[in-house]
Amino acid sequence: MKIINLISGPRNLSTALMYSFAQRKDCRVLDEPYYGFYLKHGRVEVAHPSKAEIIRTMELSDKKVTENIKLLAETSHVFIKGMAHHYLSETPTHILNWGNVILIRHPKKLLASFSKVIENPTISDIGIKKASELFLFLKEHHKTPIVMDSDELLKNPEQYLRKLCELLKIPFYERMLHWKKGGIPEDGIWAKHWYQNVHNSEGFSVQKTSDQHIPERLQLVLDEALIYYNILKIHLLKND
Repeated sequence: MKIINLISGPRNLSTALMYSFAQRKDCRVLDEPYYGFYLKHGRVEVAHPSKAEIIRTMELSDKKVTENIKLLAETSHVFIKGMAHHYLSETPTHILNWGNVILIRHPKKLLASFSKVIENPTISDIGIKKASELFLFLKEHHKTPIVMDSDELLKNPEQYLRKLCELLKIPFYERMLHWKKGGIPEDGIWAKHWYQNVHNSEGFSVQKTSDQHIPERLQLVLDEALIYYNILKIHLLKND
């Protein structure tokens, strides 16, 4: 069975992709399983909604999280929706044998959406820098990940998901394109703060914040984020 490891930043349509894979009968989905570990052991500079509850209820050992993922993969495919910045190690060797997918989104759109919940994010909070570092780490070990873009996905979700499944060597199913409104049992306890758009959707759709301007105070974060975004964009899986 395969472990499909989605490495994303926040507000990148990663939750919609998790919902998509949750429709598969051959797949278990995990919602940010390393989040508790990150909040407990990382240098977190901003306040995360439900932080205390996340730390209290989630596994805080990254090694135990990884062991649990491998156990699940003995009986079904596993789709991990994860944030790039939750990887605190510079050399996370445990992901080398996984099917790694990096999901990016134009930083201007990402920041416009993210700042609605966390007002003053840093470059570390949005994951794009760490995603580029993980890309280089995987590439150096001859495990170059697939790079997807949320805008490319929205052009034609079925075609893009078919391409992704082909690269992952798993079958595509039509049911991956739609889900019922509301949450899924696998939602993290932070869903009430972040997942409103997905809970109100029945498939892939453009987010309301996509065309909004970002606050001037975030311009420096945007400028730096664009550097890493453009590095990853070179390797993008196109949806032509």
